[in-house]
Amino acid sequence: MQRRATKTPALVERRKPQVFPDGLWPSDGVAFERTCTDCPRLAAFLDEGREEYPDYYCAPVAPFGDPDARLIIVGLAPGFHGANASGRPFTGDHAGLILYRTLHRFGFANKAESTARGDGLRLINCRITNSVKCVPPQNKPTPLEIRTCNKYIAAEFQQLPPNAVLLALGSIAHNATLRALELPPSEYRFAHAAEFALPGGQTLLDSYHCSRYNTQTRRLTEGMFEAVFVRAKQLLAREQ
Repeated sequence: MQRRATKTPALVERRKPQVFPDGLWPSDGVAFERTCTDCPRLAAFLDEGREEYPDYYCAPVAPFGDPDARLIIVGLAPGFHGANASGRPFTGDHAGLILYRTLHRFGFANKAESTARGDGLRLINCRITNSVKCVPPQNKPTPLEIRTCNKYIAAEFQQLPPNAVLLALGSIAHNATLRALELPPSEYRFAHAAEFALPGGQTLLDSYHCSRYNTQTRRLTEGMFEAVFVRAKQLLAREQ
């Protein structure tokens, strides 16, 4: 499934990102802000988490991976006992086990597991970011929280090369990506394995989220997930 829209997203001056000291985007106040409290409900939930789990990270979680990546994976939000605990996207939960194993299998990671910051994991031509940077109660951010946090991935996407591949995990990530690029959702309908050529030259791919629920109910199988990465590799090779 491939469609091409006519609207071109607004352009701003590109910033060259800093070198990521531990693979995590620095708190630059533009594409990521570790002290952000713009969403009162999420900020309060983080405060509660710090009290109950003082060893947890409990702060907005930065994008992780290659600053010059051409494959950008967009997730939903940190899980409470996953990224919210570890401080790295998709680290410490079921979805991360599947994602990093798949990234390693396709050459996008030097290891098949993400256990903690500082574990030596390195992503190769790949970066992982979330639509919402803070853990939401019951894993459900509100529409307002999704819109409020969208400024961060919008700024991050200003660094995209024209031949980048954006892989959205789930419909919320799909719609957040469109909002960040100022593209109309009516022209880009989410579906697993859907593919869209974007006005800026990038490609948007969709996948069901690799959550425990989706994989255990077999809404998303290993073969389905890997097929999306096969296509991503094909697109990246074609544009080299």
